[in-house]
Amino acid sequence: MAKIVMGIGTSHTPMLTLGSDDWVHRAADDLKNERLNQSDGSWISYTDLLDKVGDRYSDAISPEALAAAETACQDALDRLRDSIAAIAPDVIVIVGDDQSELFGPDNLPVISIFYGEEVVTHDRWGDDTYPAWAKSMGRGYAMDAVHSFPGAPALARDVITGMMARDIDVATSARVVDPHRAGFGHAFGFIVKRLLGDRPVPVIPILINTYYPPNVPSAARCHDMGRALRAAIEASSLDLRVAVVASGGLSHFIVDEELDARVIEGFAPDKAHLLRELPAGALMSGSSEILNWVVTAGAVDHLPMRWLEYLPLHRTPAGTGVGAAFAVWAAAGEGSADVPA
Repeated sequence: MAKIVMGIGTSHTPMLTLGSDDWVHRAADDLKNERLNQSDGSWISYTDLLDKVGDRYSDAISPEALAAAETACQDALDRLRDSIAAIAPDVIVIVGDDQSELFGPDNLPVISIFYGEEVVTHDRWGDDTYPAWAKSMGRGYAMDAVHSFPGAPALARDVITGMMARDIDVATSARVVDPHRAGFGHAFGFIVKRLLGDRPVPVIPILINTYYPPNVPSAARCHDMGRALRAAIEASSLDLRVAVVASGGLSHFIVDEELDARVIEGFAPDKAHLLRELPAGALMSGSSEILNWVVTAGAVDHLPMRWLEYLPLHRTPAGTGVGAAFAVWAAAGEGSADVPA
């Protein structure tokens, strides 16, 4: 029987692929953004946000503060990488969202599971006309060129049939037709490139439509999907040790530490209701990627959380940026003693 021995959660902001000196390029987009998502479901321009909150985060965006934040993030990512290496799962299920990289308005499923032999990335950021910082981001996402990573088709098929048997209707795909036009994106390439490195662990991408109404699933539905995912994996006859990884989040593009604290509290085994009751208005735009964590939390709530770090990454005086989180759930034994505590 296959079993989940590990859960991982990590943000995948471009800030994690760039040196802090280049975070200014992401900040520049915030400064001209007319529709920043607020956690009450409303939208606000950066100019109005600055008028509302003032420049209270100016100290957080000094060169010294940004450099310290960069170091803390990279240290956290190193801990995740080392934790995966210590437990050495046979397959990694990556729960991420797609932002017009593989899917588009012509076909946008609530949930899709890939069961092909090869997971092929989209080369969106490989053009020589892009500035150096954008190309660096592309490399961090394995989207600087067409890359191919091993899939896990046998287990993926078991997951698909198992989730269908548990009343989760899923879309499926088994190949990327033209990676120069569409392929797997940043939510998946970042995990493979940054956390797996040179270890070719087979992966199963699960794509959740977090970003694009009208068919965005509720937080409760996502938690149900996670529980069904665990049951489907455990029902497989394959003798495999599996890790489930949440890619993305937490709050952005306005950092909401109160929302993020509620999400983190909801990871406790007796606090899942906090995740299930997250309102749709709090899960708009970038903050919608919290749903990837909700799915993963539902799948790994039988495992103890071994470690979590939260870093509010501000990049403008008004507090835009990303609530970055990094977490490890791990089973007792099977190498978990080597997971950094």
